[in-house]
Amino acid sequence: MARFYMQKGTHKGLYRSIQKTLKFFQTFALLEVVHCAVVRTSVLVTGVQVSSRIFMVWFITHSIKQIQNEESVILFLVVWTVTEITRYSFYTFSLLNHLPYFIKWARYNFFIILYPVGVAGELLTIYAALPYVKKTGMFSLRLPNKYNVSFDYYYFLIIIMLSYIPLFPQLYLHMLRQRRKVLHGEVIIEKDD
Repeated sequence: MARFYMQKGTHKGLYRSIQKTLKFFQTFALLEVVHCAVVRTSVLVTGVQVSSRIFMVWFITHSIKQIQNEESVILFLVVWTVTEITRYSFYTFSLLNHLPYFIKWARYNFFIILYPVGVAGELLTIYAALPYVKKTGMFSLRLPNKYNVSFDYYYFLIIIMLSYIPLFPQLYLHMLRQRRKVLHGEVIIEKDD
């Protein structure tokens, strides 16, 4: 992403240039949900985060080409990138039993800013998609039809946006508890998901 911006001097076209890699790795992240059975981590938390990203990649930015150059797309892409570099550096050094304190510190502090900024990027991108979805009726099913059901993707996206209201604080507070436990050694008793 940095190389693209330095060469082109703009973010326009960035999504198109990285979309194949982005789609592959974000879809491949489904394995992280399966991996929750191996390591002790919350399937619910991981599932929400992975499904949110897959939704943003496939059902928003891939499907609605008109929004691919929105600044909000770049916002969540940069946040996701920094988050993944930090997270996988943490995992790698932990597996090698040689975790530098800075990597540990970054893993449990960067999210304080990155998480809200990433959520803002996702919400702004969905918001930018709404006019296109409403105008085209994409992914919507109108009555009458042979299945006798209707689905309006426009209203579904609004519901998705509203779902961030109860979900984001829960996920953010979960990360804050993890941060306290790891950086400050506090024992936190969590309820089962």
